[in-house]
Amino acid sequence: MKLARDPQGLTGLLGGARGEGLSIGLVPTMGFLHEGHLSLVDLARRRSDFVAVSIFVNPLQFGPGEDLDHYPRDLERDLALLEDRGVDLVFSPSVDAMYPLGPPQVTVDPGPMARRLCGQFRPDHFRGVLTVVARLFGLFRPDLAVFGQKDFQQAVLIRRMVQDLQLGVDVVMGPIVREDDGLALSSRNVYLSSKEREEAVGLREALLAVQSGFRQGARSVTRLLSILKEEVGRYPVLSLQYGEIVDPLTLEPISEAHAGAVAVLAAHCGRTRLIDNHILEN
Repeated sequence: MKLARDPQGLTGLLGGARGEGLSIGLVPTMGFLHEGHLSLVDLARRRSDFVAVSIFVNPLQFGPGEDLDHYPRDLERDLALLEDRGVDLVFSPSVDAMYPLGPPQVTVDPGPMARRLCGQFRPDHFRGVLTVVARLFGLFRPDLAVFGQKDFQQAVLIRRMVQDLQLGVDVVMGPIVREDDGLALSSRNVYLSSKEREEAVGLREALLAVQSGFRQGARSVTRLLSILKEEVGRYPVLSLQYGEIVDPLTLEPISEAHAGAVAVLAAHCGRTRLIDNHILEN
C-alpha cells in the first residue's frame, strides 16, 4: 500500500495505475475508520481494479462551534486497517497541502436540496462537502467513488453534482453498517457516554417502527412521522432535531409514503449529533 501526503505525490503514484489501464475506485473518508468505512472499501474492490482511500478532515464542512478541533483522528490505526483490507493507495494530506492557496475562492454551490434536512442546521456544510469532493475527483480522476447510505443527503447531493457538472464518476452508495443492537456505525459514536450509547439505539428503533407501520398499510406520512416521534420520545436522552420521509432523488417531503421513499432523522444524544435513515420496503 502506498501513501501520498500531497497532490504531487498522489499524481505520481496514480500514474502507474492509469498507465496500466486499471479502473480506479475512490473511497473518500475523514478517517478514524470503522467497519462501515471498510465495507465501502470492500465495495470499491469488487467494482474496480485499483482502490484508493482519502483521509482528510475537511475544515470547509465544519461550522462555528462544531467539532473540527476535536474530531477523532488516528492515522496509524487507519493505515493498518486499510492495508489489511488490501487498499492500493491512501491519500492523507494536510490542510495546507490540500488548500495551498488558503480557503478556496471558488466553491461548489450545492443548490436547494442542501437547504433541507441537515442543511437547515448546518448551512455551509454541504458547500464544503461538495467542494472537497470535487477537488478529490479532480486529483484522482476516479472511475467510481463510494459513499455510505448513512449520509444519505450527502450521497444524493454528490450524485447530483456529478450529473449536473458531467464529472464522469460513477457514484455508488454502500449500505449502512450497524452495531449488533442496530446503532449505525459512526466515528462520532466515541463521544457517547455509556448511558447515551444505550439510548442511541432509539434512532434505529424509531426507523424500524416507521417501517413496521408502512408494512402494516400506513401510507400517510403524517401518521408515520407520529410513530417515529413517539418512539424517539421513549428515550429521554434523545432530542429529535428533524424527522422526515422524503423522495430519494429530490429529498423533497412527500405526503403519501411509497416503497423506496426514505425515512431520515437527526437527533442529539446528549451533546452528540447523530443521523440515520431507512429506505422503506414493502
